[in-house]
Amino acid sequence: MATQILMPALSPTMEEGKLAKWLVKEGDEVHSGDILAEIETDKATMEFEAVDEGKIGKILVPEGTEGVKVNQPIAVLLADGEKPGNGHDIPAAMQSIKDAVKAEAKPAAKAEAPAKKDAPAPEPVEAKSATKTEAPKPAPQPRSAGEHRVFASPLAKRLAAQAGIDIAAIQGSGPRGRIVKADVEEAKKSGVKAAPKPAVQAPGRTETVTGIAPLPDARLFYKPDDYTEIPHDSMRKSIAKRLTTSKALIPHFYLTIDCNIDQLLEARARLNAAAPKGEGAYKLSVNDFVVKACAAALMRVPEVNASWTDTSMLRHKHADIGVAVALDFGLITPIVFAAETKGLVTISNEVKSLAERARAKKLKPQEYEGGGFAISNLGMFGIKEFTAVINPPHAAILAVGAGEERAVVRGGKIETANIMSVTLSCDHRVIDGATGARFLQAFKLFIEDPAAMLL
Repeated sequence: MATQILMPALSPTMEEGKLAKWLVKEGDEVHSGDILAEIETDKATMEFEAVDEGKIGKILVPEGTEGVKVNQPIAVLLADGEKPGNGHDIPAAMQSIKDAVKAEAKPAAKAEAPAKKDAPAPEPVEAKSATKTEAPKPAPQPRSAGEHRVFASPLAKRLAAQAGIDIAAIQGSGPRGRIVKADVEEAKKSGVKAAPKPAVQAPGRTETVTGIAPLPDARLFYKPDDYTEIPHDSMRKSIAKRLTTSKALIPHFYLTIDCNIDQLLEARARLNAAAPKGEGAYKLSVNDFVVKACAAALMRVPEVNASWTDTSMLRHKHADIGVAVALDFGLITPIVFAAETKGLVTISNEVKSLAERARAKKLKPQEYEGGGFAISNLGMFGIKEFTAVINPPHAAILAVGAGEERAVVRGGKIETANIMSVTLSCDHRVIDGATGARFLQAFKLFIEDPAAMLL
């Protein structure tokens, strides 16, 4: 029986992507694990693997197509013995899905009209009434960004629905934990029949904010000849959506502290001078010390190393620190995982590798999604001080300014010292003022005396 190949959700936050390139053609046989296509998300280009076996009957979405929604059919997979379809011979399963989608587009009132004659009293229109027909169910619609996604093959989803099994209760054994046919069959044997979980809207995931009018289109204020219009790419759209949501729905507050980095600069110079040549060579940056100091401070003040949910606080066990990397086409925050367990050289090499692969769009989603804290450093641009927007699901981000010589008072005398200002943006739902202040005190201790990080 023909099955659909759907646009995959290659990360928990993915809603749409670009089908950059097909690596198979119609009539090709594919096996589980074969690479079918290259999918371009807003921040990376990833390979899409097959989870079922069969023959490519019809490619529905040509390569190069942008804005393909998650769970949208992109190809048809034929079972053994079925012949490939053509432009006018789309498999019956696909055609029935198109018919079902058209039927759903009709007003609900018209669909319920015949039932009102026989019924003594009108009943409320429910979504369930649409499922009483024998027609195959329509293709799953893309879920909202905050809704939990289940990674499963189309065949596994259909078999689970027919058996009345909650597919979210099944543990997947396919690539990246995807649920495949064998997992559903095993669930049947073990008697897994949990009721479907109610949809829960994740916090901070509304498209509009009540009481706030939309901004006017900027093009209304200028003549067409006075500007060049540059369409938004997928990364810019993602940045705009995430940070607008963050700023509107997360109660930010800010704490700033000045750090004397004289000892840090001396230690950095000594360590770089002692670096070996060739294999094992390294060159530490101030930012490497900042990452290490943040990791140590998060271990000392674990209340900052947390994420908010509607029902609980998630206290993270490791200092997984995102480091903002500026790209020609946007911004990305790859993560140094368990930074508290790593030395300066390891952190330095890892950050350089992540930044290089980020610029080449070769990062995997698990390398830049998640984490518990972030750092944004604009010191190399001469920026003295700034505030950064929290990147959910983090509860804080540290904005790092430039280290510069400033006049300081010591023992009643004016002297000079290298001072670096840092500003902590805090989610007030998670972090109170005193908690954020204790974190900055710990950070200041470690950054001003790097040897303290060895304690």
